[in-house]
Amino acid sequence: MRALFGLILVAGLGLAGFAVYMAQNYIGAYQSALDQERARAQEAVPTAPAWVAVKPIAQGERITKDVVALAPWPKKTLPTDHFDIETRPLFVQGEEPRVALRDIDQYDAVREVRVSEPGGDAGLTSRLSRGERAFAIKVDVASGVSGFLRPGDRVDVYWTGRTPAASGGSRGEVTRLIDTGVRLIAIDQTAQTDNSEANIARTVTVAATPQQVASLAQAQSSGRLSLSLMSRQDDTVADVIEVDQMSLLGIEMEEAPAAAPRQEVCTIRTRKGSNVIEIPIPCTN
Repeated sequence: MRALFGLILVAGLGLAGFAVYMAQNYIGAYQSALDQERARAQEAVPTAPAWVAVKPIAQGERITKDVVALAPWPKKTLPTDHFDIETRPLFVQGEEPRVALRDIDQYDAVREVRVSEPGGDAGLTSRLSRGERAFAIKVDVASGVSGFLRPGDRVDVYWTGRTPAASGGSRGEVTRLIDTGVRLIAIDQTAQTDNSEANIARTVTVAATPQQVASLAQAQSSGRLSLSLMSRQDDTVADVIEVDQMSLLGIEMEEAPAAAPRQEVCTIRTRKGSNVIEIPIPCTN
């Protein structure tokens, strides 16, 4: 009985080993056939590594390694301005990330025409912080600091116009500081900061909060705006400044003399015939 049980056990182990051997041969043959098929596909459609977007990238978004990945791309349909590892790297060590100049769809190749240079931007929208708006101010050679303004500079904004005096009349023109440390983001239609030439601008675009935009719009429609260039290292806060023509010339407004009290006159009336005669007399309380 024991010999029969041992014989059955040996036969079972042999069959199990044979089954494992056959399974390994089948899996090996399948893997070999799969590798051959992949090799033939690779030979039929040659590919090259390219950076593609792993999720939709919006205009103005920074291109970082968590939104793109290297993937094989068919060489026949690979854009000529694509980014790879060697010839045209997307990421350069020590430089700021690039920014998307237009929307990039998911799994689409990242192309040179769609992104900025390292550390670049995508226009005014990428220069605005949260809660800021872009607002244009009209300037000329005098109010625009003779064309020496550059995107990224900070300026104080002065308003000049006429305001009524408290006692009536007018104090003449008044110049008042209405905002300080306003950041410029564009000069005319240019947002580039590497232009070293002095150009007389007609408009400058500033980054401001909605409340500042309302104040600047009202000031621009009711008077003239002038800009005063600040130092980049200046972190002081200007006080309330207002100068009118009277204080500029050192003229003090004269107060109107007080009216003399009117003397009360008392009279009595007497009649002589048909005539009525009024005779002044001292008034008594």
